[in-house]
Amino acid sequence: MLKRKWGDRAGWKRVIERTYKQAYLDTNEFAGYITLLNIKKVSEPAFAKYDEEEICIADNGYIWLQQFPLNAYHTVTTTFDSTGKVVQWYIDICIQTGVNNKGVPWMDDLFLDIVVLPSGKMFQLDAEELEEALEKGIINQDAYDLAWKEADRITQLIEFNNFDLLKLSYIHLDFLLENIE
Repeated sequence: MLKRKWGDRAGWKRVIERTYKQAYLDTNEFAGYITLLNIKKVSEPAFAKYDEEEICIADNGYIWLQQFPLNAYHTVTTTFDSTGKVVQWYIDICIQTGVNNKGVPWMDDLFLDIVVLPSGKMFQLDAEELEEALEKGIINQDAYDLAWKEADRITQLIEFNNFDLLKLSYIHLDFLLENIE
């Protein structure tokens, strides 16, 4: 069974106090949902380790912006620290996205992920989870091939500085902070 991830991250127990905003945009640059989780207070910070570098990805005052582009096989979560600096861009490869009856966007995760740090370093994560999902019959060969094709496509776009969602994360953050109550 694929893991469904929600834009509001309502089940995230580490986050004790939060605010949440979302909007649907249809512009020349982006069509889809954007969500903003303002993490006011956590029970304890969360860290991720990439190579030898450990970075804080969730703490008091952090913001997680998630972009759910329509008709795409990925979402992007941008983590901003308490000073407004980008900590990381986390790209989830997914088989589908949608919204529930309350309008909250979701995606069905295809295991494979790409992380981009502000330094430009890029990491591909969880290939072994994708392999295991295929072996166990959780996904079929078509979904497996789709995951790799999408990850390869996005990696190339990032390498040539053409993956616009990274740049749009700042614009989308400002939009949600300024325009949505």
